[in-house]
Amino acid sequence: MLASKPYVIGLTGGIGCGKSEAAQYLKSLGAAHVDADAISRELTAEGGEALGEIRRVFGDAAFLPDGALDRASLGRLVFSNEPARRALEGIMHPLVQRTMLLRMDAAAEAGAPVVILDVPLLFETGMDALCDETWTLYVDRETQIARVVARDGLSREDAEARVDSQMSTDERNARATHAIDTNRPVERTRAELEQLYRAAVKRGIRQ
Repeated sequence: MLASKPYVIGLTGGIGCGKSEAAQYLKSLGAAHVDADAISRELTAEGGEALGEIRRVFGDAAFLPDGALDRASLGRLVFSNEPARRALEGIMHPLVQRTMLLRMDAAAEAGAPVVILDVPLLFETGMDALCDETWTLYVDRETQIARVVARDGLSREDAEARVDSQMSTDERNARATHAIDTNRPVERTRAELEQLYRAAVKRGIRQ
């Protein structure tokens, strides 16, 4: 017998907007969590499928002496150089998307009622087409930059480059089914997430 299709929520948001924390909370409510960032890290860890093509395109300078990917150096390059960023995306996005689809199928086989498709570049990569609805998290630009500086130990200039490399907050909010402000006490954000999640579960049961 074919597994029933889970209700798919695309979760996105700019860097520093609290997406990872929101995804973990939704997972605690019973959702299956398919995480693009985690998959990307797997693909670029030791022995990862993406490393050969990254070395071919970016050369040995993208790697540490022990052969591991130099994430800090590569990050500085791609967030300040659009052709380099697009080259890396061309390597990573197909591999990440293929793995995400396999994990969505596994969640369906396991009987998950809801799948959270956790993708920073949800709209940019067209993966919103896989979703029944989309949620985005946001904060004002200054709060976003301050969070990235504090979390990642970046300079303000590097944090701004990472924020500005992504789709604007206004465009992301306009495209999403729901836009959720995370610049407030965590309890209020969780209450809104839970309310939206319970409503999504009901819609999934009816589909």
